[in-house]
Amino acid sequence: MTTTFLVIHGPNLNALGKRETDVYGNNTLDDINETISTFASKNNLELTFFQSNHEGEIVDTIHNIGSTVDGIIINPAAFTHTSVAIRDAIASTDTPTIEVHLSNIYSREEFRHHSYCAPVCLGQVSGLGINSYLAAIQGLLLHLTSH
Repeated sequence: MTTTFLVIHGPNLNALGKRETDVYGNNTLDDINETISTFASKNNLELTFFQSNHEGEIVDTIHNIGSTVDGIIINPAAFTHTSVAIRDAIASTDTPTIEVHLSNIYSREEFRHHSYCAPVCLGQVSGLGINSYLAAIQGLLLHLTSH
């Protein structure tokens, strides 16, 4: 049986590689997805990717796909600090979820230090660039094999 994960990328992540490269690096979203896919294939994982700049679309995706996968990896981006709706969508599913961020949100502006999503997630990984996603995959795999 194949393990399946949903990877959700939030707002502005479609502009990676062009925006704030001093914070987020030069990798594009396609680069990140390719790196994650390569890692996943080595671990017999199937991934579904979704990116949106719209809060409601992310909520709908969690509701519609979240219960059909074994785990969710979400980078809510700016919605981390503002979206009770995404937080509630994550809480509404029994699917283990890990929040990720490319940058260390706790070393940035004060308003980025609070996450609405983290309390309803299995864990949070931030500050490791692309490796934040890989650590989240490993964390989900370890969680699934220990339960």
